Amino acid sequence: MRGAISSMVAALVLIGSSAVAAPPRDFPVGAKPVPGDVYPDRVTRFPGGVTGLADVEYASIPGYRPEIVDLYLPPKGKVATPRPLVIYIHGGGWVGGHTRQAAAFSNFPGVLAKLASEGFVVASLEYRLAGEARFPAQLQDVRAAIRFLKGNAAKYGIDASRVALWGGSAGGHLAALGALSCGASGIDAKPQPAGSECVQGAVIWYGVFDFAPLVARAEGAPVGLLGCATGASCPADKIAAVSPLTYLDAKDPPFLLIHGDADKVVSVDQSLTAFDRMKAVGVPVDKIVFTGIDHSFIGTTPKATRDASLTAINASFDFFHRLFDKK
Repeated sequence: MRGAISSMVAALVLIGSSAVAAPPRDFPVGAKPVPGDVYPDRVTRFPGGVTGLADVEYASIPGYRPEIVDLYLPPKGKVATPRPLVIYIHGGGWVGGHTRQAAAFSNFPGVLAKLASEGFVVASLEYRLAGEARFPAQLQDVRAAIRFLKGNAAKYGIDASRVALWGGSAGGHLAALGALSCGASGIDAKPQPAGSECVQGAVIWYGVFDFAPLVARAEGAPVGLLGCATGASCPADKIAAVSPLTYLDAKDPPFLLIHGDADKVVSVDQSLTAFDRMKAVGVPVDKIVFTGIDHSFIGTTPKATRDASLTAINASFDFFHRLFDKK
């Protein structure tokens, strides 16, 4: 009986196999391997006629994940006019964070889309974290993204002559580096066109301008970013290379610095020192210092957090308009 059942099962399998036979499948095939990402664009519609493009690849480096930005494109007017570009760089202590989060804003993509609705192309940038690569990889990524977006200005409706950087905490550090290191040699992994990484302004939220105090007091992310075993073993040239103030000169673009004086993660002294140094060399700079506000604009009450956060975001948007709105 067991043998008869086995024969019946085998017969059913054969019948089933012949019943589901499919015609030959046909797909387009290139002459060479096709390494690019051909997944359809991830498009999101935001209020105000803004179009979001998620995970746009700006660089492909062997051995690393694809480097990406989220793009927020303003509504198209009756006449196609190139728009200023604002690039946001996220925080996270150089070891975390992502393109869609900042401070206490519960819907940061909505914040970036609002800026786009006011006439800017906005990019939110991913970069290699300290656990993936040591400095200057992070600055190389910032510069690569700037060049990619300028190089695709016609595609995305960008005015390549009007570009600003914006970041908070670790992202503020990288934004400051990106804005101040214009023309500096020896940073990029390969030779690049002179000045192609330059921008016209920067907004820095609770950013780091001088790495020496961080390295002196920490054995964590700041030291790991430089690849040092301990803070004491970090050579002075590495500390200088990662410090934005090293690159400061009178030719640098305008800055807006925003910080809380109760910041326990990045001391407000970082922004105060940067402000004084910029003023001294003639760089246009403004500052906002919140009383009793900690890192990420966190206050002692929800209202204090909200007030500081909204003041910072409105001041930042207004800075970009002053910088780029044509008279």
